[in-house]
Amino acid sequence: MKILIVYATTEGQTGKVCAFAFRHLVDAGENVAMLTAESAGDVSPADFDAVVLAASVHMGKYQPSLIKFASTHAATLNAKKTLFLSVSLAAAGTDPEELADLDRIANAFSAGTGWTPSRVAHVAGAFKFEEYDFFRYWAMRWIEGKKDSDVKPGTDREYTDWEGLKALLDDWRG
Repeated sequence: MKILIVYATTEGQTGKVCAFAFRHLVDAGENVAMLTAESAGDVSPADFDAVVLAASVHMGKYQPSLIKFASTHAATLNAKKTLFLSVSLAAAGTDPEELADLDRIANAFSAGTGWTPSRVAHVAGAFKFEEYDFFRYWAMRWIEGKKDSDVKPGTDREYTDWEGLKALLDDWRG
């Protein structure tokens, strides 16, 4: 199968998730191309059998570059086998309200772009304190304290379930 992965990232965890997906799919024998949404301008999903789009949730929204890509190619994407990876810290938790909010955000993205993914998966992200500016650093420290009292304050922490992501990709590609 020929698979296209297009992603947008802010602190880099979504890029890391997609690089992992790329390696796993290639190791499984698939022909895979991976691009950032910013660099995917001339690439058409029509040239692929399946497409994975990925973005991270920040302030209740995804990156504009991925929104633009999904909107531009919605008709083609709707005719393909697709997977949307929504990366967020909330996906690492168990709070029913936060998980419902992730579904609401993904549904709003779908409604706004006109693309209905074949499958949506919420992937746990990471605290990346070295990537934050001064204000985001302190805001994320506050969130971190609420989410994970076991972590050393201001220390990067990854929550992505790599084995779970492998299983998801295997199930999705059939």
